[in-house]
Amino acid sequence: MKKYKINYITLGCSKNWVDTEVLMRQFEKEKFSLFHNSYDKNFDTVIINTCGFIADAKEESINVILENIEKKANKEIKNLVVFGCLSERYKEELKKEMPEVDAFFGVKNFKELLEYLNEIYKQEILYKRIITTPSHFAYLKISEGCNRKCSFCVIPLIRGKHISKSIENIVKEANYLSKKGVKELILIAQDLSYYGLDLYKKPKLAELIEKLSDVKGIEWIRLHYLYPFKFPKNVLEVIKKTPNICNYLDIPVQHISDDILKNMKRGHSKNDLYDLLYFFKKQNPEIALRTTLIVGFPNESEEDFEELKNFIKKIRFDRLGVFSYSEEENTFSEKNFIDNIPEEIKEKRIGEIMEIQQKISFELNQEKIGKYFKIIVEKEEKKFFIGRTEFDSPEVDNEVMVKKDINKKIKIGNFYKVKIIDAEDFDLFAEFC
Repeated sequence: MKKYKINYITLGCSKNWVDTEVLMRQFEKEKFSLFHNSYDKNFDTVIINTCGFIADAKEESINVILENIEKKANKEIKNLVVFGCLSERYKEELKKEMPEVDAFFGVKNFKELLEYLNEIYKQEILYKRIITTPSHFAYLKISEGCNRKCSFCVIPLIRGKHISKSIENIVKEANYLSKKGVKELILIAQDLSYYGLDLYKKPKLAELIEKLSDVKGIEWIRLHYLYPFKFPKNVLEVIKKTPNICNYLDIPVQHISDDILKNMKRGHSKNDLYDLLYFFKKQNPEIALRTTLIVGFPNESEEDFEELKNFIKKIRFDRLGVFSYSEEENTFSEKNFIDNIPEEIKEKRIGEIMEIQQKISFELNQEKIGKYFKIIVEKEEKKFFIGRTEFDSPEVDNEVMVKKDINKKIKIGNFYKVKIIDAEDFDLFAEFC
């Protein structure tokens, strides 16, 4: 019997990837042939998981929908379905503008989407997934939604309030992933810091990662997206004493100016941030800190921006990303502030921040020459194997380029010890030990 072919296209953040993987597992293998981000033609259905977070992400989602509308017109696909954040946010507008799309579903409409394709929603297997990342790592989503009040952010409008998964169910999912060959778990949520407050009436992230560290086969556990306000400091103790929890924190600070932090409704002052970041380094000098910043927030003055640059020079983040402010409909900042920083100024400020960070990254990398690290090998190229240390997350952080050695048999997804022999701004060069 000919199987029904579905291609899933995932856009946006890692949380969307998890949603796609969970949805894919709901379809019975006997009836469906499932593909992910495939460029093949002649699919019965294409399902696009969209992002609606900021302007660039929305534009990308719309362009991908339009590309597939053209494929449908060319009879390369029969049925086109759109779900995720963009259609949660703009479903009615999209229906009017894109009548060629056969169906739109929001972020919480898995059951309806499955029923549309004549499949039954199976609550009992929600912890199971079809892994679309390289098989040695997987994202593990521990909660949905967000209770924070950041003035620029649409996540609460799209995803709703924070809902923690139970520790029991998260550990169950981790065991499932481990049995599938996953060796690195990357914990994700809109806000890991808030984990457990809704369900257990107190922060439970430290307890959760302790439980996850006992899952057989998991060698690295990595924490992404920790909100600085009311950060659960006992997490640092668990990281320090637990070998398979990476010395790595992703903690988006967004800005340092008190005026900007107040207008962003971040809930803390610049002194609170400095105290927290110095606490991290005092508690665990080995820890690598990743952050993200926003430049060009309404009324960001030259003085505010200079303060931000000086902050980066003082803290010397190991990893850093920067975005320009994007005015989003129905947010507090859109209703209360004018987007009055010109785009060319925003881009100039991004360039200045990244120039500073490039210098910092180069200096920090130079300090690693001659040292030994455990890496996970991700892929093979002509002259090198490419891997990551515990201080690097996939796709966004540094890579380690390891010279090939004909005397060593190297397997993708395995861990090896290497010695750093050279370093550039964002890459390390090494040899196997």
